[in-house]
Amino acid sequence: MSTKPFLLYTAPTPNGLKVSVLLEELRAVYGSAVDYDVHKIDFSKNTQKEPWFIKLNPNGRIPVLVDRSRNDFAVFETAAILLYLERHYDTEKRFVFDEEGRPDEFSEMLQWMFFAHGGVGPMQGQAGHFNRFAPESIPYAKKRYIDETKRLYGVMEKRLANRDYLAGPARGTYSIADINVFPWVRRYEFAGIDSVDEFPNLKAWIERIGSRETVKAGLAIPA
Repeated sequence: MSTKPFLLYTAPTPNGLKVSVLLEELRAVYGSAVDYDVHKIDFSKNTQKEPWFIKLNPNGRIPVLVDRSRNDFAVFETAAILLYLERHYDTEKRFVFDEEGRPDEFSEMLQWMFFAHGGVGPMQGQAGHFNRFAPESIPYAKKRYIDETKRLYGVMEKRLANRDYLAGPARGTYSIADINVFPWVRRYEFAGIDSVDEFPNLKAWIERIGSRETVKAGLAIPA
């Protein structure tokens, strides 16, 4: 039986990759204390709907993180997992703003995390669905979701003017606010958007985060 502290049930989707990226970031700082095993969920077999998985996440979605060091406590929903890892395991506050010492920056970080969950994630997900998987072509739906995704990119473009990261003072600090949206935005082409050249600040942000070795490692999970 593995002695690694965590077991991650995941698949190579943007939501799954958020967690593996943060785990790789944390492992680079804290070593074996945040090491993890990976259980790849096979969507083609509908594994995420099997009774054993529903016990972990009643919503039947990945990712799920099981914390073996805390009585196999299971956490689902990506933002909840990111915040859980930060609260319990990022003791140096490397990827989060301290809620007590820097409350405004903590709030700012949460705002951009919720922006991703209420905006970029669902809109870009729908754009990808109607451009790639819908059983019939619906031009209205394709245009609606691509246009809304690009509008949200425009919001990020404005935010990233003279900034490197979404939250924090001055040019910002790399945090889970960035990790929470990056795996979606980097896949703009999958959603039917040919280029992000019209969003140069956003494009530079994608390249900046994507060049991190820890991010590259997280994006390769599961193998």
